[in-house]
Amino acid sequence: MADYPLPKFHFNVTAGDLAGGFTEVSGLDMETEPIEYREGNMAQHSKLKMPGMQKFSNITLKRGTFKGINKFYDWWKSATNEADHTKYQRNMTITLLNESAQVVVTWNVTNAFPIKVQGTDLKADGNEIAIETIEIVHEGLTVANG
Repeated sequence: MADYPLPKFHFNVTAGDLAGGFTEVSGLDMETEPIEYREGNMAQHSKLKMPGMQKFSNITLKRGTFKGINKFYDWWKSATNEADHTKYQRNMTITLLNESAQVVVTWNVTNAFPIKVQGTDLKADGNEIAIETIEIVHEGLTVANG
C-alpha cells in the first residue's frame, strides 16, 4: 500500500457535552517564543537564542445551528459569569480519523474554556447552512499519532 497524506475531512471533537460533528476546527498551532541574550564581552556580534515560553493559538470550532441547542452559548455564559471559571474548564480531544474510522492523530487540549461565541450571519438571499462558532482558549496542546 502506498503512503499518502491523510485527508482532513473525517474528524471528531469531544469536550464534555460538546461532542460530535463540527464543520471546521482551526487553531491547532503551537510555537515557542525565543529568548534572546547577549553578554557585553561576547566575541560574536549577535545574540544567543534559546527556547522560551510555549504559546498556543485559540481553537475555533464551527458547526451547523440547530433549533433548541445552545451548548456553545451555555458554556460561554457559565464560564464567563462565574467567579471561579476553572470549574467550567474542560479537557478536549480532537481526533483525525482514517477511511476506516480509526484514530490516526489525536490533539489533547488542556483546561479549555470559551472566550467568544458567534452566531450565524443572516442574508436574505443566502442559500447556506446557518453556522455558529465558538473560540476557545486553553493551557496546553499535545499531539499523539496512532
